[in-house]
Amino acid sequence: MSEIRVIRGDITTFDGDAIVNAANTTLMGGGGVDGAIHRAAGPALYAACEKFGGCPTGEARLTSGFNLPAKYIIHTPGPIWNGGNYDEDMLLANSYRNSLELAEEYHCRTVAFPSISTGVYGFPIDRAAKIAITTIREFLQMANYIETVTMVCFDPTTEQAYKNAL
Repeated sequence: MSEIRVIRGDITTFDGDAIVNAANTTLMGGGGVDGAIHRAAGPALYAACEKFGGCPTGEARLTSGFNLPAKYIIHTPGPIWNGGNYDEDMLLANSYRNSLELAEEYHCRTVAFPSISTGVYGFPIDRAAKIAITTIREFLQMANYIETVTMVCFDPTTEQAYKNAL
């Protein structure tokens, strides 16, 4: 039986099979969690991401974890919030689902997610948390490898939103 956990912490210190990077569409690093992951993983991550030539919103790409404790980094650009009338909910669900599909393909047992799109992309936190938890729950019902999905929240407000959604 798979489980979903919610913790407060730094995703770059997660010691598991895969962490998910809330990337931008260039995959070349940025602010927030994306910048932190790029800094912690080291310069080889930039070179690995460069080979993809970007990634559309809602899709996902996988690289090695390089200098991180996690074996893999799954990069997914979440949607920028534009009021909710531009398929933001569907695109956010796709970011979670496509990341989980890659984790499953690479036989990951443990996967950690940040709160995708709720920082500078402005996605309302409670709405994003519900979409994330619902999508992860649905996926775990048919997963063969993934045992634990951990939501790694940066602050108390985000942590509470995910605990409420759970």
